Amino acid sequence: MSRTRTYKVKECFYTLQGEGAQSGRAAVFLRFTGCNLWSGREEDRHDAVCRFCDTDFVGTDGQNGGRYTQVQCADLVQSLWPGGGRPYVVCTGGEPLLQLDEPLIEEFHQRGFEVAVETNGTVPVPDTIDWVCVSPKANAGLVVERGDELKLVYPQDEAGAQPECFTDLSFDHFFLQPKDEAGQNHLPAVVNYCLEHPQWRISLQTHKLMGID
Repeated sequence: MSRTRTYKVKECFYTLQGEGAQSGRAAVFLRFTGCNLWSGREEDRHDAVCRFCDTDFVGTDGQNGGRYTQVQCADLVQSLWPGGGRPYVVCTGGEPLLQLDEPLIEEFHQRGFEVAVETNGTVPVPDTIDWVCVSPKANAGLVVERGDELKLVYPQDEAGAQPECFTDLSFDHFFLQPKDEAGQNHLPAVVNYCLEHPQWRISLQTHKLMGID
């Protein structure tokens, strides 16, 4: 007998999308545990592929965190939507595509949800995802070269993570997002780059400006 698959969720909550083309839109955020570019533990950050992540995706101890079956996970997301509008769930991490799969996406679709994913682009995206946001990282092999938006944290020092490396990819929107780095203000550099390269737009972490999750 096959075992029922469970999904490990760090947290799940209702909020406003704070970044990118969907900024300001109401959404249920479903944060999966785990990432393939960093363990999430500070002692491993120095040796990680991605060293600047500001998100806690370790364990299942966050708001509504836990282990859920496909139906339980969809039940949780549906329970957090207040009604009205187009139901919207953003699957994030860590790296959500280590867990998010077609059966769970279909479960969301059956309940009327539009399904978005925020991914580092190193894992193939299921065909049935409705909105794809890729945030490339230096020294990480990019396999997702098309989608709705590419959101690049800027600056990254490595040659393979410069904006010009991505301008020929098939995305509808190209965003630069200032790196959130203690003691550094990267916004002026992002402003200047976008003025000089109008293919790019600025993505600000407006949820932090608003004081919400």
